[in-house]
Amino acid sequence: MRKHFLALLSVASVALSALAVLPVLSGAGAEAAGAATTPTYYVNLGDSYAVGYQPGLGATPGYAGYVAAHTKMTLANFGCGGATTTSILQTVGCPDVLPHTAGLMTYPTQTQIAAADAFIAAHKGHIGLITVSISGNDVTACAGSANAYSCVATAVQSITTNVTTLAGDLRAAAGPNVPIIGSTYPDVILGSYVHPVVPPSASSVSVAKLSVPAFELLINPALAKAYGTVSGVLVDVTRASGSYVPLTKTVRTPAYGTIPVAVANVCRLAWYCSKGDIHAKTVGYVLIGTLIVARYHAMSGK
Repeated sequence: MRKHFLALLSVASVALSALAVLPVLSGAGAEAAGAATTPTYYVNLGDSYAVGYQPGLGATPGYAGYVAAHTKMTLANFGCGGATTTSILQTVGCPDVLPHTAGLMTYPTQTQIAAADAFIAAHKGHIGLITVSISGNDVTACAGSANAYSCVATAVQSITTNVTTLAGDLRAAAGPNVPIIGSTYPDVILGSYVHPVVPPSASSVSVAKLSVPAFELLINPALAKAYGTVSGVLVDVTRASGSYVPLTKTVRTPAYGTIPVAVANVCRLAWYCSKGDIHAKTVGYVLIGTLIVARYHAMSGK
């Protein structure tokens, strides 16, 4: 019995000696270990583009899913179908929560911006990127206006005010170093060149032509200026999707015959030409995601 007891003491002594040489994490070391197990979050806000909506499919991974996968961040998606630059600031809850939204965050008692701000503040130091897709629903109705360009010009005034406020709130919550990237849209209204618009009396070709300067001279500069007030940036999806190619440059297509290249580009990227729906196809969302990821790497140096 005594020999057995002495053997146990010997084993215990060796175990204690081994524990004595293990490093004790404290201070910066403990913080680093904690950081290694805490996700880096990618926060996304906005409208139905933010949730990757497609007709007949509902929510899809969209650009947000693409960005999350290619930056290896955990997505927190506050997007809400139908959101405008006013509702994102003022409407409590999301009246159009889409099931299966990637990274879905719900906020039944808060506005979209308040919920996002609270999440960002609660995860201070662990927010890697913030993106926003908003303003499309502010101007969509202008496609059927008798004076579409004037309608957009009026809408841009509130877009500028609201997005400047939105960007300021996000910057205050996130701090000075988190990249904030806004995105605009393919000029889906170019699709009215081949798909009739409502009301039927409107000239589809005229509306298509007016949509180009509306994006290039009004909407996108306003968004870029608003995000720029907080050192954020805008990715010009309209330009990257080929919407600014002169309408005099044409191409022959199987579905629509000879049409402007810019129209053919948007028909490939979005659903308006075939379904009269303003949302992007998967290839369109991937384009937006690719632009955001590239800008993120440029801003963060990662």
